[in-house]
Amino acid sequence: MNISAVLLAGGESRRMGKDKATLLFRGKPLWQIQLELLRRLEPKEIFVSGRTSPIWRPADVQFVVDDPPSRGPMSGLAASLEQMRAKHLLALAIDMPFITEGYLSFLCDQIEPGRGVVAKIEDRFEPLAAIYPHEALANFKRALSGTDFSMQTVAGCLAAEGKLRVVPVTSQERKLFLNVNELADLAVL
Repeated sequence: MNISAVLLAGGESRRMGKDKATLLFRGKPLWQIQLELLRRLEPKEIFVSGRTSPIWRPADVQFVVDDPPSRGPMSGLAASLEQMRAKHLLALAIDMPFITEGYLSFLCDQIEPGRGVVAKIEDRFEPLAAIYPHEALANFKRALSGTDFSMQTVAGCLAAEGKLRVVPVTSQERKLFLNVNELADLAVL
């Protein structure tokens, strides 16, 4: 596919108490699950975004540093959009192990020149499993220079400007967007 991809791994894992990326889920660390998924999509390049380069990052995956001060995933997305060589950037959070290759392929099928795609569950966007066009970089830079660092706000603006197509998530698809924030989540999942 003619896209770039970024694995967003810059969170502080405060609720988890340790680095989420290294948590074992179904016998593999989350970082490995997510990178294998992105590789199967065959993007032009894969980035890992974070505050510092993780020790688990494979040598063939480029590191993109969150521009300080880090504003969470917004910083990683802006830095990745700036460095990518493709026209679109697939973003995937490290802590969403239920997202599937089939669903990400479905999202990839929805993009068009200058327009990406974001899923929406009821009134909430799912901006950490979305595809952004290069044209979204201006929106991210504008948001980073302000005081509202909400991904919901940025996704809403991008959708209103026609830079993101919004696809509703069905009740069966909701489980794909479950994420792991606390150790108790692993027991439930």
